[in-house]
Amino acid sequence: MGAKLAALVVLAAFLAGPAACEGASICFNGWLRLPTYNPWLCSRGSRMRSLPRQRGPYPSGLGLGNGYYDNRWSRSYCPRAEGIVRDAVRDAVAAYPGIGAGLIRLFFHDCFVRGCDASVLLTTTNSNNSDTEREGLPNKNSLRGFEVIDAAKAAIEAACPGKVSCADIVAFAARDASYFLSNRRINIQMPGGRYDGRESFANETDQLPGPFSNVTELQATFAAKGLTSDEMVTLSGAHTIGRARCMFFSSRFSEMDPAFAAKLRAECNGNDDTNVNQDDVTPYVLDKQYYRNVIDRKVLFTSDAVLNSTETMTQVRENANRAGAWERKFERAMENMGKIGIKARADQGAEIRKVCSRVNN
Repeated sequence: MGAKLAALVVLAAFLAGPAACEGASICFNGWLRLPTYNPWLCSRGSRMRSLPRQRGPYPSGLGLGNGYYDNRWSRSYCPRAEGIVRDAVRDAVAAYPGIGAGLIRLFFHDCFVRGCDASVLLTTTNSNNSDTEREGLPNKNSLRGFEVIDAAKAAIEAACPGKVSCADIVAFAARDASYFLSNRRINIQMPGGRYDGRESFANETDQLPGPFSNVTELQATFAAKGLTSDEMVTLSGAHTIGRARCMFFSSRFSEMDPAFAAKLRAECNGNDDTNVNQDDVTPYVLDKQYYRNVIDRKVLFTSDAVLNSTETMTQVRENANRAGAWERKFERAMENMGKIGIKARADQGAEIRKVCSRVNN
């Protein structure tokens, strides 16, 4: 299934290039753009635009706590845990800032599928399936940061084995990447206490909002996880860092600022697999520049451009113009996202993995 989904991305990019006609069908929750509806491409594992969504409960984070590993009377006592993660992230970001963007994205892609349970890291599951989330259409050959998570986990296991979950390491790594990439302007209060899941399936990655999504779809996708429209706009600001493949925006050059579009055309050079910076102004800094880019039509994805709409423009302008406003909202939104679908000790299938890519025996 994973190989099939990857092939669909390439085929969809070919079918939906700049010459694609109006009325294109968007499937797999905004990850596939096709000139017309194709039941073979948009059947299994796909959600069409017309599918209604239910608002999920607001993430409660029940069972989580700040300083979770610092209680010496707890069986989870591991006072060095968060420091180990911070050191691993600091060194990785110093060597290559792009890995920080990857760690933030890894956290997002984990929490939106099965909750924040590190299912995105699995290659070996309880069901022994090979088509894990890593093989899903939004993730295959694009997720980064696994080596940072693995290094932190190995060091933590050496210090206090069997106490710290991979899910918490992913959450702490995203927090620390945000801190370092923002030049220490973003300080997320990220609680700990998550447990790791034992299942992971590629076809469930259609719960992630795609680059071809419109405002209604974005709001519905976030609402399904219990998050608000304002949190959707806030978390979209993470697109101020990282890189993106040309296949996800080459169909909308005519909608962009002309000079910006010309620069992108030259960078892509007709190759949809080419990666370019999402923010052309401050590509390695987690800041509010994204919202100025939205206003100036200098963003890549449809899902970015549609924020310049009557429904969301007030938040966009506030984030662009008010000093510190977006940073504080981003801190709260990341904390809330980290509370989605938490697994507790008593949950069936919850564990503390020994190795983050495979379930315990």
